[in-house]
Parts: sequence; structure tokens; C-alpha cells
Amino acid sequence: MKALKVGLLGIGTVGGGTYTVLTRNQADIERRLGATIEIVQVADRNIALANQITGGKVAVTDDAFAVVNNPDVDVVVELIGGYTVAKELVLQAITNGKHVVTANKALIAVHGNEIFKAAEAKGVIVAFEAAVAGGIPIIKALREGLSANRIEWVAGIINGTTNFILTEMREKGLAFADVLGEAQRLGYAEADPTFDVEGIDAAHKLTIMASIAFGMPMQFDQAYTEGITKLTTKDIKYAEELGYRVKLLGITKKTEAGVELRVHPTLIPEKRLIANVNGAMNAVVVKGDAVGPTLYYGAGAGAEPTASAVVADLVDIARLSDATTQQRVPYLGFQLNQQVTLPVLPIAEVTSAYYLRMRVMDKPGVLADVTKILGDRQISIDAMMQKEPQEGESEADIVILTHVTVEKNMDAAIAAIEALSAIDGKVTKIRMEELSR
Repeated sequence: MKALKVGLLGIGTVGGGTYTVLTRNQADIERRLGATIEIVQVADRNIALANQITGGKVAVTDDAFAVVNNPDVDVVVELIGGYTVAKELVLQAITNGKHVVTANKALIAVHGNEIFKAAEAKGVIVAFEAAVAGGIPIIKALREGLSANRIEWVAGIINGTTNFILTEMREKGLAFADVLGEAQRLGYAEADPTFDVEGIDAAHKLTIMASIAFGMPMQFDQAYTEGITKLTTKDIKYAEELGYRVKLLGITKKTEAGVELRVHPTLIPEKRLIANVNGAMNAVVVKGDAVGPTLYYGAGAGAEPTASAVVADLVDIARLSDATTQQRVPYLGFQLNQQVTLPVLPIAEVTSAYYLRMRVMDKPGVLADVTKILGDRQISIDAMMQKEPQEGESEADIVILTHVTVEKNMDAAIAAIEALSAIDGKVTKIRMEELSR
């Protein structure tokens, strides 16, 4: 087997980690592979940094297209991110007959359909393990380890920034804004944290997993996203009193009506393993019809955890580059011509259980009015908690946990509850998932 020659686009956090891991573990990689993987060229705007990391042992350029068009490069590793230039570079690499490894979840979620079609036409591999959950090999698990199963659902904590924030809010009783500032100081959150805290990053990753799980094209534009910016420490505390933890989950389920594709804060029973995944860690639960629920846990970001996935993809390419297309694992687990277009359900058609919190006047009959509204819409109550009014106050919090219902019915019930004269303000709604079967 000949040496695999790699061109690296970007040598920042993940690129630097990739160079370090590949260099440090070269001997073990060669023992596994029977060949060498060699980075022969690096492109980065910061040439001085690139030379510092590589020790001057690798050709360095500030022109990424020079790497993509280099005839000596077998594989292009794209680690620059974004939708635009990254897409041009990846498609040019494919046109040039080069294999591609990328950690770019946004690129794959939004343009994956086009990229995989182009790659199949050229007979090259596009690998993207590092695009979802960092060092956790969840793509390989879905595509290969669980290939005997009909996947029923996937649910994951797939954004470390939001999981860190929610952990700090629960453990320290701090408000969202205060914890966000701490997360930015520690480097867990970007200066503009929108993609993380509004659930967009998680939706990119969920879109990829759903496509692999159910054999359907990417449909990122159909994903429902709801972030954590409106969560309060009060709701996190009440949830814990009722035996639940609040996590930002990406959830996809295949139902008779279509596919659920949603990211939002979710109550999970605290006895579930995934409910106890704290800090910046990630975890994904996959339910297969044969194997049942399986849990995958680890570091979802960071230089070397993500580099672990990048290098694993390079090893796979080295092993399979001479194989025919039919001998390789399909990009999304299913042959591209065997993908099926499945409808993605609007959030109003999704079924879930719910946590409801409302501020009510402390007077007789209010609770009866609320329960009647729920009952009229066939929404049954699982548990209820009423807090005593604080001294000098005439209002109290009522928390209700419901059984499973269709979201549009719940929204209609909430509108009717909010119209009651005894209700102060809006009703807080958080979806709940058991994740047991």
C-alpha cells in the first residue's frame, strides 16, 4: 500500500490537533494500516503559525486552492469551516479526483446532497466523522455498527457549549446571561454564540444523523430549532424537584406520519444516563429495533478529540481508496440511489409530553379551570406541583407534567389557559422525553 499524501486546509485548533495526533501516533497508525499517512502541504492564512506547528517540515501556503490543485495530494482535509469558500474547495477537490475529509457540519448539512452526488460521479470518498460529536465515532456507529438495525430514533446532547451552560445553571443556580459570559471567558462559547445557544449547530449535526439513520437526503431547512436563551433557573430547579434534568437535545424519530427533526430544551428523567452528561461533554442515544437503546459518550469538541475523528477518516480512506464504489461504505449508510424522500413533520404535528409552568392567582377554582381546558383537549396530567406564594404575594407557581399529546393540541390548550383572568403572563412550555424505548 502506497503512502497516503494529505493536504491540510486550516491549521488552527482542529488542524493543529490533526497534525499533532498524526505525528505523535504515526508508528501505531502504520502498524494498523501497513502504510504511512503523510501531510505534504498545509494552507493557512497565518503562514508563521503553520510553520511553527509543522516545524518547517511541510510545504506551507496561504492559497487553499493551491493545495486542492496539487497533483501530489491524494486527500484534502477541509478544516476552515463555513458554507461558501469551503464548498468551492471541496467541490474542486472532488473534480480533481481527490478524496475529502471534513469536520464542517454546516457544509455537510446544507450542501451534502450536492457534494455526495459529485463525489459518487468521480468515485471518490467524502468522510465527515469529525462533523458530528467531535471524537465520538457516532457516524461510524450509525453507518456500520448498527447497519443490521432499523433505526427508530436518535437523541443527543450534541453541543458542548449549551450543555456547559445548562450544567452551570443547574449546579450553581446562575442565570443564563451570567453563565454565558463565563463560557465565553473559558473559551466554550464564541464571541457571537448564536449558532450554539439558538440550537443551529445542533441542528446541523442532527440533520446529518437523521439522513444516515433513515436513508433520506439532507433536509436541514426543515429542522425545528429552539435554543436555551429563554430558560430560567426556576424551571431547571422545578424540573429537578420532579426528578428531571433539562438538556438541549437534538431528536429525530421515524414515525408513520413522517420524520421528526427537532432541537430544543428537553426534560429527561434524571435516572437516564444521558441526563447525567455534564459540562461540555456530548452524548448520543440511538434506538435500533434489534439492539435497543445504545449510548455513545465523549468529548464533542476540542483539538485532539476532533482530530481523532479526522485521522480515523484518513485511515479509512487509506484502506478503501483502491476499492470500488460498491465495496465502500456509502456516504450516508444507504446507497445514494436507494435514498427515500421522507416528509419532515412540522413541530405542530410532533407528539411529546410537556412541562408547563404558569403563574396563577392564589384563589379557589383556578386549578379546576386549567385541568378542564386540558381535559377538553384530551391532554391527561401525569404530575402536578403547586408552590406556595411568597410572603406578601398573591400569586403562585403551578407546574404540570402531561402525558404525550400532539403539539398543536397543547398549543391550543396553552392559549386558552393564558386567556384565563387568573393567569399572569405566559405559560412556560418545555417538551419532555423518556428515551427509554
